[in-house]
Amino acid sequence: MISIDCELAGVPLSNPILAASGTFGFGKPYADLYPLHKLGGIVSKGLTLSPRPGNAGTRLYETPSGIMNSVGLENPGIRAFLEQELPEMASHETAVIVNLGGGTIREYIEGAELLTEASLALSASGKRAVDMIELNISCPNVKEGGLAFGIENEQAQEVVRAVRKATSLPLLVKLSPGAKDLREMAKMCEAEGADGLSLINTIQAMAIDIRQRRSVFDRAYAGLSGPAIKPIALRMVHQVARSVSIPVVGIGGISSAEDILEFIMAGATAVQIGTYNFINLRAGNTLAKELIQLMETEGIHSLDDIRGII
Repeated sequence: MISIDCELAGVPLSNPILAASGTFGFGKPYADLYPLHKLGGIVSKGLTLSPRPGNAGTRLYETPSGIMNSVGLENPGIRAFLEQELPEMASHETAVIVNLGGGTIREYIEGAELLTEASLALSASGKRAVDMIELNISCPNVKEGGLAFGIENEQAQEVVRAVRKATSLPLLVKLSPGAKDLREMAKMCEAEGADGLSLINTIQAMAIDIRQRRSVFDRAYAGLSGPAIKPIALRMVHQVARSVSIPVVGIGGISSAEDILEFIMAGATAVQIGTYNFINLRAGNTLAKELIQLMETEGIHSLDDIRGII
C-alpha cells in the first residue's frame, strides 16, 4: 500500500502537492478541469490589505525553461477575498493556504488579524476556513526605500514576530532566494514562531527587447520561475531543511513525479507546483497519480521513508 499523505504544520494533507501562489488564482480557473480535492492544498494568489491593480506593461514573458513575471501582486484585497473568493475556495475539500503580503508591518498585522478573525468565525459555525497563512516577506518595504523585507534578517524578523502575535493560524514563511544568509534567516523564522517555511520565491532576472532598445518589463527586472531554477531551489531546500526542525515546503521548477521525490529526499515535507500549472492544466491531478506509480516502481511505501535521506 502506497501512502502519499502527509502533515504540514499540523494540517493534514491528502498528498504533498500544493498549487503555488500566483499560478492558480483562488482555484476557479482549474475547478472545471479536475476535482481540486486531488491536490493536497491550494495557496491563494498573493493578498494584501487593500486591493492592488498590479504592474503596468508586460507581465509574463517566456524564457528557455521558464517564465518571467512582473504581475505586481494584483489582487482584490483581503476583505473582498473573504467575501467573494473564500467560500468557493474552501469548498474543494483541500487545504486552504492564504499568501499574505504587505508594504508595511501594520498592513501585515491587519491582514493577519482579518484572516484569523474570519477563519475562527467560520470554524465556529462548522464551515471550512483558512487552514494556514503563507507569509510573503519578498514584498518591498515601502517605508525603507523598497528593499524587500526578506533580504535582511532584522526586517524579516520584525515582520515574522508581528504576524506571529497577530494570528493563531499555522504560519508558513516564504523565503526569498535573495536573502543575504538564507540558513540564518530560516533559523530566525523558526525562533520567532514560524510553523514552517516555503522556498524559494522567484529569482530576480531580466529580459531585453533589442528592437525597442529597452527592458521587456516596465520595472526592468522580473521574477524568474520554472524548470530553469529547479537546481538552485533544490540546493536551497536541502540547506534550509538541515538548519531547522520545522517543516519545509519546496518550490521551484517542479514538473514531474521525479522532481517531487527529489525535493522530498532533500528534506521537504511538501512541494508547490507553479509554472507547470500553465504547461499542464491538470498538473495537480496527473502528478498525484504519477507520484504513486513512481513510488511503486521504486519500492517506496511512504514519503516518510525517503524524506531528508540525502
